[in-house]
Amino acid sequence: MIRRLYDWTIRMADHPHALWALALVAFVESSFFPIPPDLLMIPMIIARPSRAFVIALVAMIASVLGGMLGYAIGAFAFDSIGQPILEHLGKADSMEVFNEKFNNAGFWAVLGAGITPFPYKVITIMSGWTGMNIVTFMITSVVARGLRFFIIAALLWKFGSPVRDFIEKRLGLVFTLFFVILIAGFLVVKYI
Repeated sequence: MIRRLYDWTIRMADHPHALWALALVAFVESSFFPIPPDLLMIPMIIARPSRAFVIALVAMIASVLGGMLGYAIGAFAFDSIGQPILEHLGKADSMEVFNEKFNNAGFWAVLGAGITPFPYKVITIMSGWTGMNIVTFMITSVVARGLRFFIIAALLWKFGSPVRDFIEKRLGLVFTLFFVILIAGFLVVKYI
């Protein structure tokens, strides 16, 4: 199954509408979708290395715009969803302390989640939920997502074939490690 998905993404990477598909995946991943844009971006760059930096730019812009949606979900849906849950659990008073701690470290949280495999959507929603300064959130998102996508683009542009060979030979391992890291990120957030 993983091999078919990989082969499909390699074929899709050279499709005329691949950039639009990447933009859509990057946008929704930043607020609610569980699959990162890297899974489409990497084969797109491997298929067309000359467009590596255009692909990275599209992923970054769409991801930051999707992050704004995640921020809005946190800012506007918390009262109807999050607050009643916290009250039911007897944790409503803890929210203010958490908000202050998160916002004090918010720049680093957004930067870390934007660069690493940690689920960026969690931080975008938490940023809106805690009322993090929107300008700080946006600037940090641009820096973090830009670093992540442009570093990947540069590495693939420079070392495309060996990276593709590594991925194809160890596809199961790469996907397993990715999902272990993704699940660990969700667990860390759950128990913070």
